[in-house]
Parts: sequence; structure tokens; C-alpha cells
Amino acid sequence: MDQAESRPNVLVIDDDDVARLLTVSSLEELGFDITEADCGERGLAMFRTQPPDLVLLDALMPGLDGFETCKQLRALPGGEHVPVLMLTGLDDEGSICRAYEAGATDFFVKSDHRTLLVQRIRYLLRANRTRNELARSRAKEARAQRIARLGHWEWDLAERRCVASEECFRLVGLPPSHSAIAQKQFFDYLHVDDREWVGAVLASTVSEGSMSQVECRLVSVDNTVRTVHLEFEAERGIDGCVSRVYGVVQDISDRKQTEEQIRMLANYDSLTGLPNRNLFCEQFAVAVDCARHSDSPVALLVVDIDNFKQINDTLGHAAGDQLLMEVGMRLNQSIRDHGTKTASTDMVARLGGDEFGIMLTRLPNRNSAETVARQVLSDLRKPMRLAGQECISSASIGVAAFPNDGDDAGTLLRFADIAKNAAKANGRNALQVYKPGLNVASKDRLALEHALHKALEHKELVMHFQPQVDTRLGKIVGAEALMRWLRDGRMVQPGDFISIAEETGLIFSFGEWAINNVVGQNRAWVDAGFEPLPIAVNIPGAHFERGNFVELVTEILKRQRILPKYLELEITETSLMRNLVSTLPTLDALTAVGISLSVDDFGTGYSSLSYLRRLPIDTLKIDASFVRELQKGSDNEAIVAAIIAMAKSLNLRVIAEGVETHEQMCLLHAYGCHVMQGFYFSKPLPAADFARFRCEYGDQKSLARTSVRSSGAVINLLQSAVRNN
Repeated sequence: MDQAESRPNVLVIDDDDVARLLTVSSLEELGFDITEADCGERGLAMFRTQPPDLVLLDALMPGLDGFETCKQLRALPGGEHVPVLMLTGLDDEGSICRAYEAGATDFFVKSDHRTLLVQRIRYLLRANRTRNELARSRAKEARAQRIARLGHWEWDLAERRCVASEECFRLVGLPPSHSAIAQKQFFDYLHVDDREWVGAVLASTVSEGSMSQVECRLVSVDNTVRTVHLEFEAERGIDGCVSRVYGVVQDISDRKQTEEQIRMLANYDSLTGLPNRNLFCEQFAVAVDCARHSDSPVALLVVDIDNFKQINDTLGHAAGDQLLMEVGMRLNQSIRDHGTKTASTDMVARLGGDEFGIMLTRLPNRNSAETVARQVLSDLRKPMRLAGQECISSASIGVAAFPNDGDDAGTLLRFADIAKNAAKANGRNALQVYKPGLNVASKDRLALEHALHKALEHKELVMHFQPQVDTRLGKIVGAEALMRWLRDGRMVQPGDFISIAEETGLIFSFGEWAINNVVGQNRAWVDAGFEPLPIAVNIPGAHFERGNFVELVTEILKRQRILPKYLELEITETSLMRNLVSTLPTLDALTAVGISLSVDDFGTGYSSLSYLRRLPIDTLKIDASFVRELQKGSDNEAIVAAIIAMAKSLNLRVIAEGVETHEQMCLLHAYGCHVMQGFYFSKPLPAADFARFRCEYGDQKSLARTSVRSSGAVINLLQSAVRNN
């Protein structure tokens, strides 16, 4: 007996003790494990306790005979497939038929040929083992097909009927059936839009005797739509005609859904649902190629939201996301509402961050693109509610068109981006059509931006100091620190690089450097024998929204041993009012430690008296634009007089910037503004020159060599001006 057949268990049920003993002895000698029962009832009980590998059952027994025992055994758990060898002394056809009807696997006529009995047992065990292996294999196959959602089917062309696996029925929500069903029954579950073409492919496969595969949709009894992969192969009969078609069907719904998700992730923006840069560029390239053959214009608009970072910083990222979604919807609406009918190939996409793209095809002319751009600007300016409050947004738009501006998608996209940057540089909320000169300006800006990133590292930033003069005393009472950039030996003015620093985020490093430099310079002057001087430095509003700004400033003052009253931080009126809610706590904290605060460029923004009362500020600085054209009887005279009067009513110090003439000085003095700065007194000076200026015209001396001449001369001039007024 081989290892695979070692120690099989045989249940012997026989009422004849002698015959049972002989049978058991023979089987034990050959390595079988034997369990004995002397009647049918006891044999069934033993089967329930421990099902054997084979049952050797005597047919004729008193009480429950072998035939009835076999019937009951087949009804027990595990008894359906166990081999049952019926032993009978009756070699007649009727007994044999009864044995098979009762469920016996085989029969054996009792005799002295024990070897024959053993061989018959071994055959049955081997056959049962094969059957079990086949059953396990089929179960594994069924499980694998169920996991893979794979079914198989067979179509009889003559009968027009199908036999299908359980998985086929499951796919359409039907109970499994092992009998053939009508072909139409399965075809009825094909999606109505797929029936005709799938039928045509199947018919072609039959007529050609070939193989085919398709992807189609099935609609189950509960109306669930599944995508399936079908493969079928025609089989020819002996006569050479196709008689059957075999096929497999696999549910690929999950795979198709995953593919769709991957496609969406690869080609669409998850926030707005708009096409992303990848898909937009592909479609724009196709549109340009089509336009090249049809000789029709195609335009590209690049739309960048103005001041998007401030929305994020002030109202939070949720509000920023809400803004992006609203902009996406408005852009789509803009091209739909445009006076000339837009083409079906027009597209709005989110290119990344706060930048969107609009593709306009089949345009009558280039001016049509500009008209759409103006409509977009108008639509984006309409109020929207973000984070529970009404906000107004704007955008900068760059326009480039085929064939005037370029003949390929990449070039046009680059040119539209250049035009967009020009619109931003020109004050935002504007559109700019590309023109060749912008390309040069863009390269210059790129080079400037690249160099600006290295300005701190290369120590190219410097501070100049413009004296602030009290005209009543004729002496320096403070200074304003003004940042300059010494690039390649040439002085770059703040207006040429501060906006770039703000856009790139470098402004935070620049601001920290400026405070360090100003406080450190004040310390150096004190160490050189000067009295400490209040120095003002302009800080962008974004700094005041940073959580550690107060600690940063106070640490610098402490390290340089400079009292807080000798540092004045300036913030522009526009920046102050734009971020008032988030800025106010920081302003209060700075004032609490003794740092002075001033509002720069006052009069150019939109602050009101009620807001100014709430702010912990010390000084208002009249913007130079009002002082520059200040003359007796001018509109600016009334504005300046009103600003000075308002400052006095709020007990605020007032400083006039940009004083360039004697007349301007006299008028300001007459209205009560006594502290001034401007070229009339001195231009901004490097630190060393400012120190010499202080030495010559310090606290104990008049400004004898400036346009003011001397403190006495100043008083005389002012008194004369008052009399003349």
C-alpha cells in the first residue's frame, strides 16, 4: 500500500460475527483502520461520531437491513459522497438494482476471495480520492472565478440555448441554474445601447468561425450597471459549420472605476472639477493643430487671481478653496454668456494654484478674445460671500492668439503667461494682450527675480536714511530707513524690486533684515557717541499677521540694547485696512512693549475716523503725492489741511513726506505740521553720510547748510508765510 493510501478508515457493518471477523482480519493485515458495527443502527451512530473513508455494508441484516441503512447514511452529514460497498450473498439482478437504488457505490458478492474484495475497496478509495480532488479543484475554480468575477458559458446555436456558470447568473442577479436557458434571456440583460453592436460582433464571430473580445455593460435585475469583458470563440463541427460558441465573461467594473479615477486624477483638478494643466495643454495643442488646417484663430487666456494669498491668510484655506471653485464656475459662465456663440471645444481649466486657463476656438477675430477677457474681469469683480462675509476679487489676464503670436501651443502658453505677468505688474485687475516687447521685459524680470533671491546672501541690500526735521526747532528729530538694492554696482530703487519680493515671499526675509539693520545701525551710532534717534522702517502688512513677529522685534531690540521707543514701524494705510482684523492684535502687542507705530502713505487708502480711533498708532504720514502738488488754493491744500486737523483731533503726530519746496514747507507749517522729510532738507543718505550729516547738523546745531539755512531763518520764513496767509 503506497503512502497516499496509508491507514484509510473502513467502517464494517455486518451482523454475522464470523464473516465480520474474517473481513476485519484481512483488512487489518493490509494496513486498514477498522471500525466495527453489528447492526445498521449502531453503524449509523458510529458514522455520526466519526465518518469513515469507506463503508463495507452487509445487505441482509435483521432489523435495519443494509439497503435502508444505506439510504439513511446518505442523508447524514458527510454521507452523500462516501463510498459504500454493499456486501450481498444474493447474486441476482434484483438485489443489485436495490443496492444501487439505495445509494450504494458498488456491490460485492460474498466469497472467499479476500484479495478481490481488498482490490475492490482500494479501487473505491482511489476513485473517491479522485472525486474529492476534483471537487476541491472545482471548488477552488469556482472560488477563483467568484473572486475574479469570471464566468463561463456555452451557446448551442442549433438549440439557441446557453449553459452558464454560477458567476454568469450572479452578474445579472439571477439564481444559479445548471440547466440550459434561452439565449435571449441573457441578451436581455445587455445594456440597451450595447445590444446591437455586441450582437453584430457575435454574429461576425459565428460567420467567420473566429475569436472576439469586447467590453460592454450588463444591467442586473436591480438595475445595477456592470462593465464586463467578454471573450468568445466559435467551434466548428464535423461538417465544418460552427455549431457552438464558448465564452468567458468577467466583471471589470471595479477596474474601470479605478481607471476612471486615475484618468480623473491625471486630467482633472480634484477641487474645481475642471481640466488640469495636463489635459488643457493636450487639448490646446489639438485645437492649434486644427486651427492650422482650418485657418481660424485660436486664443488662450491665462487668468491669475489677484491677492489670492491674502484671502488664504486672512480668511483661511477653506475660504481660498471656496474662492477657487467660485472662480471656476464664473469663468465657465463667462464664456457661455459671451455675445458670440462659443464653440463646443472651448475649455476652462485650472492650471495650478490660483491660475486658470481659457481656450477659445473658432473665433471671428482676435478682438473677440479681448472681449471675453473683459467680460471675465467684470464677472470676477462681482461680490461673492466667503467665510460668511462679502468679498470682491479681481484678476490679471494675459492673452495670446494663434497665428498672430505663435504657431504652437507651448509658445502661446508661454506668451500668454508673460502677458499675464505684465498685467499684474501694471497694477492688476487688468488684461494684457501679448506683444513682442513683453518677452524682453519678462526675461528682464526673470533675471531680476533670480538675482533678488541672492541679494541677502551676497549682502547687496543696503539701508539709506532720510532725516526728519522739526521746522520749529530746525533740527533732526528722527529718520526714515529706506531699503536699496546695490545690484552689480547699480542702485535699484524699492519700487523696482519690493513687489517682486512680496510675490516670491522674500519680503519676510527682507523685513527681518531691515529691522536688524536699522536697530543695529542705531546701536552703532550710539556706540560712536551719538544720541539714539527714533528711526522708522516700513514693514509690509503680512509681517504683522505672523504669530512670532512681536517676539522677533523685541528680541532684536534686546540684543542690540536699544529701547523700543527708538524703533518706529510703518505700515501702509492700504495694507492696514485690508487685514485689520488679523493685524490689530499684533499692533496692540507692539504698542504695549513701547514700539511706535505709524500709518504710511496716509490719504491714499480708505480708512475712516472710526477705524483710526481703534488703532494703537502714534503717527500719520501724509503721502508725498499730496505734498508734491501742494500750493496755495489747490485741492491738495484742502486735503492736507483736513489730514492735519484729523490727526490733531486724535492726538496723533503728523509727518509730511516729499517736501521739495520752500512753499510746501511754509504751508505745512502754517497748518500745524512741523515734522517733515524730503529733498528740500536732504535726500536719503547711506549710513556713513547720514552720520556726517548728524555731526554737522546735529541736535545742538541748526540746519545751516540746507535749504532751511538756520533755525532763526526758519522761524522768520514761517512767520512771514503766516502773515502773507
